Amino acid sequence: MTSTTSHSLAIAAKGLRKAYGDKTVLDGIDLAVPAGTVFSLLGPNGAGKTTAVKILSTLITADAGDLHVGGHDIAVNPQAVRAAIGVTGQFSAVDGLITGEENMLLMADLHHLSRSEGRRTAAELLERFDLVEAASRPISTYSGGMKRRLDIAMTLVGDPRIIFLDEPTTGLDPRSRHNMWGIIRELVSDGVTVFLTTQYLEEADELADRIGVLNNGKIAAEGTADELKRLIPGGHVRLRFTDPSAYQSAAVALREVTRDDEALALQIPSGGSQRELRSILDWLDSAGIEADELTVHTPDLDDVFFALTGSTNVPSQPNEPKETVR
Repeated sequence: MTSTTSHSLAIAAKGLRKAYGDKTVLDGIDLAVPAGTVFSLLGPNGAGKTTAVKILSTLITADAGDLHVGGHDIAVNPQAVRAAIGVTGQFSAVDGLITGEENMLLMADLHHLSRSEGRRTAAELLERFDLVEAASRPISTYSGGMKRRLDIAMTLVGDPRIIFLDEPTTGLDPRSRHNMWGIIRELVSDGVTVFLTTQYLEEADELADRIGVLNNGKIAAEGTADELKRLIPGGHVRLRFTDPSAYQSAAVALREVTRDDEALALQIPSGGSQRELRSILDWLDSAGIEADELTVHTPDLDDVFFALTGSTNVPSQPNEPKETVR
């Protein structure tokens, strides 16, 4: 990441520490989140993700650290931080005894909006989150996905430019999870900064501009999904042939290949970069050898997570389809 000052970042933390008794939850972590991006803090249960959110959203205090959110020093001006942020947790904060619209209007009152402005804002957000038809129903009749959408809609009443989403899709079915991803992408396209905690590897891969892997109170690694995947060995390109002579020619000429004579396939170590793929394709063309299939296999975030944390405490995820280039 390019060097920036804490004031040019939506969220900046240096040396963030928090302990409960003799258990250190956050052990001097550094974070830098540019405005208008999604940063995902990825880690197993108990890694300290929620503690980080609570500290950065001023709900609890850190033991140490230079912390800025929205350009404001948390220790000096926590009220300004609260005015700039919204927080949505994995457990809905809505009142189940009243309707969706009443929840929205209550939030508008808390933000000191006039009656007319509050009604206008509530109506706009209910429509944006596809909750108009359910607006007059008690929240107790809502599905988990509807409650989560209402929770985010309520968070947006104050027009925050930074939103903390603490495991926002935990417990949601796949359709509701994908709907929530769409909402998060819309927020970021509007210039909102999203700090997302999740245990779902696919979620971080789908949404985050940068990912920090939290383990034993420290950031074990940070980068884009692709950068993190390149930390783990095992990536390769697989060439499959139907012509035995073409297979033999390629096997003899290419270096560092693993042969599969039965399948007429060669495996070449590769990080999967565009430059490496182009080099392989150029070599095949120059040698007059045609592979019938070229498949890129790269480590996924599951591999990264397990390698960095040694943890299996993550919900199982379907493997992403591998990209085939032909």
